[in-house]
Amino acid sequence: MSSQLLMIEDDARLAHMVSTYLAQSGLQVTHCADGKSGLAHLQNPESGMPADLVILDLMLPDIDGLEMCRRIRSLPGSAAQVPVLMLTAKGDPMDRIVGLEMGADDYLPKPFEPRELLARIRAILRRRTDGGRISSSQVLRFGTLEIDRDAHTVTVAGQLAELTAYQFDLLLALVERAGRVLTRDQIMEAVRGRELEAFDRSIDVHMGRIRAAIETDAKNPRRILTVRGVGYMFAKQQD
Repeated sequence: MSSQLLMIEDDARLAHMVSTYLAQSGLQVTHCADGKSGLAHLQNPESGMPADLVILDLMLPDIDGLEMCRRIRSLPGSAAQVPVLMLTAKGDPMDRIVGLEMGADDYLPKPFEPRELLARIRAILRRRTDGGRISSSQVLRFGTLEIDRDAHTVTVAGQLAELTAYQFDLLLALVERAGRVLTRDQIMEAVRGRELEAFDRSIDVHMGRIRAAIETDAKNPRRILTVRGVGYMFAKQQD
């Protein structure tokens, strides 16, 4: 069955071009021209099939794209977990960083090559459907922290931690290599997502959000440790 994508974009010409191109690769795209209709579709898809991914424009006529991302993450049920790829027309890196902080999984500046958009979408969908990778046990436990590979959920002391699909995979990449120091490049290679420069701040933004979700004190983390000048390490021994 082909993946169902939702594109929330007020540029009808761009939306038509993208939909036509992605359809050639077996991806079905539903287009909504504003944030209000996009949110309505996420909660009650017309086709009856929930969206596997949202392509979200930063500049919308009714609701700012950053606010849209926040609202998506606040939706009830599984709709809140849908991966979000944000399209940004602005050149300021801070817009992309804020987007990631709001819960976006990836971003792509306009104008973009359709082939790159397709590659980003495939990488996100692959990360979402990729199952366990090392041990046969699908639930990993570290003290009060539990990570369920099959359900793609993380709980801390029985409470569900809110993570995007990309953040889940980043955490899993660290956990599967607990005790090892990983550079940013090694972490991103492990999740098989798009390649970024080692000093791209987006990886640090994601790590900050993961810490906020799983650490007792995100400013003094005991699970995800920063090794200055190198990268990150997941601690084997904790609480």
